[in-house]
Order: sequence, then structure tokens, then C-alpha cells
Amino acid sequence: MNPRFPSALLVMALAAAVSPGALAATAAPTSAQQASRTEQDIAAFVRSEMQERQIPGLQLAVIHHGKVVLSRNFGLASVQYQLPVTDASLFSINSATKAFTGVAVMQLVQQDKVDLAAPIGQYLAGLPLAWQAVAVTQLLNHTSGLPDVLDQRSGKLVGPKPDDADAAWQAVQALPVEAQPGQRYRYNQTNYVLLAQLIERQSGQSFVDFIQHGQFDVAGMAHSGFGDAKDVVINKASSYVLGGGKGYRNVIEDFPVFMRAGAGINSNVGELANWLIALQTGRLLAPTSVERLWQPTSLNDGKPAPWALGWPTIGRDGHRAVAGIGGARSAFYVYPNDDLAIIILSNLAGGQPEQLIDSVASFYLPALRQQRAGAYAVHLLRQNLASTGFDGLAEKLAAIRRQHGLSAPSEGDLNAWGYRLLARQQPKQAIAVLQLAVQLTPQSANGHDSLAEAYEADGATALAITHYRRSLELDPGNAHASERLRGLADG
Repeated sequence: MNPRFPSALLVMALAAAVSPGALAATAAPTSAQQASRTEQDIAAFVRSEMQERQIPGLQLAVIHHGKVVLSRNFGLASVQYQLPVTDASLFSINSATKAFTGVAVMQLVQQDKVDLAAPIGQYLAGLPLAWQAVAVTQLLNHTSGLPDVLDQRSGKLVGPKPDDADAAWQAVQALPVEAQPGQRYRYNQTNYVLLAQLIERQSGQSFVDFIQHGQFDVAGMAHSGFGDAKDVVINKASSYVLGGGKGYRNVIEDFPVFMRAGAGINSNVGELANWLIALQTGRLLAPTSVERLWQPTSLNDGKPAPWALGWPTIGRDGHRAVAGIGGARSAFYVYPNDDLAIIILSNLAGGQPEQLIDSVASFYLPALRQQRAGAYAVHLLRQNLASTGFDGLAEKLAAIRRQHGLSAPSEGDLNAWGYRLLARQQPKQAIAVLQLAVQLTPQSANGHDSLAEAYEADGATALAITHYRRSLELDPGNAHASERLRGLADG
């Protein structure tokens, strides 16, 4: 199944060639010479991935032990005008804006103006009765069960007037709730519209002013701010999308003002690094509040929810991380127990730089290589395939993992690679990659669905049907597999 962009307000992107590089395995830097080699290897890895993913422009920063130890610019901020990315370039961070909203709510908690366990109806009047019992925490971690003001399929506001914020807000309040509060997780923009209203009501300021005065000003983010294509944003990197075989296209970013608690910040890695350092050194929140901000949350049945308070949690054993991820184009991970943070911003929606962060972090946390350096393994595998071809992928990957002490690629790493090959009209190579993904995760309905798509693109109808059926066995609710099976039967 084709991976979807995680941000509800999708902003898309264009691409440009970047010179390839090779990534050598290194230990954590312990000297100036090692640090220099590490920087060179990380830069080579990033350039190689930019070329593979066709990302035109990118910024990278690494914060270690409270200091920025690496900051680099790559590629073009504007393909039209051939303008390079510089330190001053600003990038949309899309839904990573929600992390700022989480900090803002916790600032009000510190001021005894908000109780995380309180129902939102305690603070906001006039809400539908079914909405009033939703706790503030359940808005922050997307377990509210509320209907979404944004139609995830179309990317438009709900209601008869897709460009009318007031009409959309009235329309969503008339929709039935989707689940009881705390029953299940579902990413939802309504949650953050309500949080913006909560922040304005309890702070006495507009949402944008509260973020400006309480975070941007304190952290020294002089050039960061809110805006979309309707606004004049100095030094804003252009936004692009790959055009599905039609070349590259500009994208018109649209972040409605009433939804800017969920998306809309433009920043750069230098100022985001200032913000993360300010957050972790007590200038934005007390240490206990930061700990609460990043503490995992749970559903009613005790199972873990995927988000903390405005921050996705990256689940694994050891080297825990919390994140801001937006538009499949910009992301930052904080590793609280390791005093490390990685920021990658790009101007290609769908480039998924978040898939690269753990591999960059593994240069500073060598133990992470055996856990989450799947993108690194894929990179080395692609280098190998340039001379040996796609036969025997599993054996080649196993040899690379043994040689470099690496974890297996995640399903997401391989799925994204397979779909890029399909987009390049290389179905047989995509089949090889997606077969590998199914070998590594045989119980994944999504993996079988993706492999079926590749077989279908290659004209192997019988094999496509086999894997669509297997996907449905694993996930009876897979509407895409059901639809394709009907289509193949009719054909």
C-alpha cells in the first residue's frame, strides 16, 4: 500500500540532482579527526539519500550534549531561480508545529491555568455535548474520538465550502463522534483547533502571539514564524512535489489560520536547535514539565498511544526518542536519555527525511546501529546493487548487516524504496525490494498489499491476486486490497 503523508495539511515538492556519496561505518566521534570524518560520512550519506529521494534542498543539524556539533546545508532552496540553501533559508515544518503547541499547553499547566486531565468543556463553552468530556491530554495525543475538520482523503476542509473556515467548523460539530474518548488513536486536526482555542482562552492572547512571546522570543528564533503561500515569508525555501511521471511541480501551501496550532511554522535548523536547547535547559519549561511533555500516554485499555503531548513517540527498547514530524518533509528527533537531537528539514513533501534520522544518530550512538539504522543498511545495499544487480537481495543484505553490525531495514524503509522504483517504471526491481520486505515482515498486511501492487504493475495478475488475498487475511478491513481484487476479477 502506497505510504501516505502523515501531515494533514499536505505540502508538496520538487527535486534536483545531488552528487552521490558513500557512507562508511564509524564509531562515535572521540577526537577532532574522528569528528571531521563523521561529518564527511554523514554529508555523503545525506547527499546519496537526496539523490535517491530526489530532494532538492535540505538542512541538517545535530545537537549533542547541549551544543550544535554539526550544521550543514545541501542543495537548492529554489529550483526555479537556482538559489542554494543557506543558513538563512526557512522551511515549512508542517505538522511538527504540534510540538510547539504541546509546549504551549504545558506552559499553561505550569501557570495553573490548564489541567491536563480536565475535560475540554471545562474551558470552552458551546461545544457539542459529546465533545465536552474529552480530556486535554486526549486532544494532545489524538485519542479524542472526535470527527476530523479536515477530510484526509481530499486534503480539504469538511462541509459544503472547502475554503470557508467558519462553515467547516460548523460542519464538523454536526458530525457524529468516531469513538469514545481514549478508546483509540486517530490523527485528527480537530484536536489542535480546540487546543488553539484553549490556549487563547486561558492565556488571554492569540495563539500566534502566545507562541511568539513564550517560545520564539525566549529561544532566539528571530526569523521563525507562521505563514503559507498567501504570506510573504523572507528567505522561504520553495515547496515542491514529484509529479508522478510529469516532472516536478510547485505546491501552494495552505495552512488556514484557525488550524495553525496543527501546522504553519516556518523555521530553519539553527533556530530549531536554539528552541530544543532552550526546552532542555529549562528556559521554556521546568525539567519536570519537559519530562511530562514527553512521557508516553495510554489508551483506556492500558495499551500505549503513539503520541505523548504533541510529540509522536518513537517506540523501541533503549535510546527512546520523541519527535516532531511534518508533511513527510521535515522532522526532528530528541533522544532524551542520550542528550542528543537531530533535525532534518527539506523542501520535498514525500521525501520522508524522518527515515534518515536514526541512521544519522547512530554515528553518535553506535549501539543504535543494531537497532534502528535501517536506512543506512538500505543505502549500502543500493551501493552494492549498482554493480551486482537485484538478484539475491536477502543474501546481500545479510552480508552487509554482518559486516557493519546493522539492524534490518524497517518495512517503511523498503516500502518507500519499492514505491520509488515503481514511480520510475521499474516494476521488476520494485518486486525484488518488496519481496524482501515481505520476507522480513511476513505478517504485515501492508507489505503484501505493496508487493501485490508491484506484481500488478508488472502484469503478473495471478501473483498480485495471491498477495492481495494474503493481505486481506491479515487485515480484513483493507479496503484497497478488496477494491483491487474486484478490479482484477472484473478484468
